[in-house]
Amino acid sequence: AVVSTQSTGGDSANLGIICRDKSLYDALNARLTSAAVKNHLSHLGKDLVVTKYNLPGVGAFNFVLDNALGGGGVASLKSDPQGKAIGQIFSDFVVEGLKEKECYNLK
Repeated sequence: AVVSTQSTGGDSANLGIICRDKSLYDALNARLTSAAVKNHLSHLGKDLVVTKYNLPGVGAFNFVLDNALGGGGVASLKSDPQGKAIGQIFSDFVVEGLKEKECYNLK
């Protein structure tokens, strides 16, 4: 999967995940839940709200991460106030429950 992030300029960020192998879309859809993403990115704070959007036509998912950036930009005291590292951090998310040869992290 390809993982990327983008800040909205405020206190939210987008986490985009595109399946390289579209045959795994349904399996990833079942495992990449808002709760799983929130759990993996729990270091962003207890107020983090994760909303998932499915994009099956392109084999992708978009997660909107509200309250993720401590205010964002110059208003934030976080070390990543624009969310540029979130995609890299999320690439360590391990997808479990697939066949052994399909079990991989998102790198």
